[in-house]
Amino acid sequence: MESTVKSRNNLVVSYITVGGIVIIVMMIFGILMLLTQGGVIDLPATSFYQFLTIHGTGMVGAAALAAAGVMWYFLSHYVNLSKKVMSINLVLFLTGVVMVIIGVFSFKYASSWTFLYPLPALSASAWGTVGALLYLFGMLILGVGFLLFYLDSGRAIIKRYGSLAKGLGWDVISGKKSEKDAPSGAVVASTMVTIVNVTALTAGATVLIMNIINVINPAITFDPLLAKNLTYAFGHIFANSIIYMGVIAVYEILPRYTNRPWKSSKAFLIAWTMSTAFTLVIYTHHLLMDSVMPNWLLIMGQVLSYANGLPVLVVTAYGALMIVYKSGIKWDIGSGLIYMSMFGWVVGVVPAIVDATIVVNHVMHNTKWVPGHFHMYMALGACAMIFGFMYFLAKEDSAIKTNIMDKIAFIAFTLSIVGLSGSFLVSGALSTPRRWATHIPEWMAPAVFGAVAGVFAVLSVTVFVIHFIRYVNKRNKVGSTKHLKEKKLA
Repeated sequence: MESTVKSRNNLVVSYITVGGIVIIVMMIFGILMLLTQGGVIDLPATSFYQFLTIHGTGMVGAAALAAAGVMWYFLSHYVNLSKKVMSINLVLFLTGVVMVIIGVFSFKYASSWTFLYPLPALSASAWGTVGALLYLFGMLILGVGFLLFYLDSGRAIIKRYGSLAKGLGWDVISGKKSEKDAPSGAVVASTMVTIVNVTALTAGATVLIMNIINVINPAITFDPLLAKNLTYAFGHIFANSIIYMGVIAVYEILPRYTNRPWKSSKAFLIAWTMSTAFTLVIYTHHLLMDSVMPNWLLIMGQVLSYANGLPVLVVTAYGALMIVYKSGIKWDIGSGLIYMSMFGWVVGVVPAIVDATIVVNHVMHNTKWVPGHFHMYMALGACAMIFGFMYFLAKEDSAIKTNIMDKIAFIAFTLSIVGLSGSFLVSGALSTPRRWATHIPEWMAPAVFGAVAGVFAVLSVTVFVIHFIRYVNKRNKVGSTKHLKEKKLA
């Protein structure tokens, strides 16, 4: 039993370590882009767009990998997951990352993460066929790994609970079972993520294959609007799912700190069912400027984007407040980051809902307003959950202590992400376009401020990751010492 737990934890540690290190590297690329836009450094436009491509792709991919580690760690307490599939996903992730890096930096591929058809094949000679194929095949391999991961999660949930519907607690919602028999928050969230991400990754694989075919043979063409819908159905859902995987840490860790159970009430289960449905269709708020889209679909995108921002967020934020209230919780860095993630999620959703309004979207969507909400939502929301899990696991599994640097890093991380996101939102209010390598002087000040905030964010996250690596090193040393003792006794 002990070896099984250790084997399970080793895989999770690998996911979290790789994810954390890649996040730091991607943040550095982000700072270099802001310094370029602020006129502080002179980065060639070609390099800027390569950095933009690797930053978006790598940040979402690394955060998704780490969040998948969080999901797998806690879900494996309730269902029997495959360690082999977990390992295969990690291998395919690293393989895909290497291909993407070679495509971007050796062959100058720079379409941004969106790889919107037919841009991979029509680059005005900015990059060639080899670079495009390396990037597209790398993304496809990454997607296949994650698809296997979620298919295995779905298999395990169905085997344990009978169906994905029961994993969402529909039998409790319908009254066939009492609330005390409801699946845990970890299982409910994992079921939701499994459903939406199998859909997202299928859409992503489809559009990637379409692009690959077009790159190999440009004579074979596809409907650009269909390709764009598939691309955003993949990208928005997959990126959105990161916080739904990360929130499992909230449901599992806060109860351990407060000695209070997180109960799956009917309201909780209904909220997750609503978000499952809404998350699948609200990607259309990325297409509100496409006048050729059916009007009913754009209106639905606006309305459901409003609705999607509320159910799970409300029950989770309220639940977090209630479970902590008068609990006598002893705060540390792990619990602090987990709790702070609720703030990042709530605040990050507000400008997103504003941008989902059609009349606002027509003006704001191609400005820095969008990365403003996304950086708050992703960094101070989803990533804070991941970093909180790092500290939880280190504390749970070792005697590694936090120090003054960890506390300073916690404060600096919170303030720097608020500052960085604020600089993007201010830029958006000034109508500063996003994804432009060059800024006019009137747009530069917020970019410089954001770059400075980004430096403090990188330093803070580095402290978080170093703390986790210290735990990993100590864990490995303890394991090696124990193995030698057992060998001598034998």
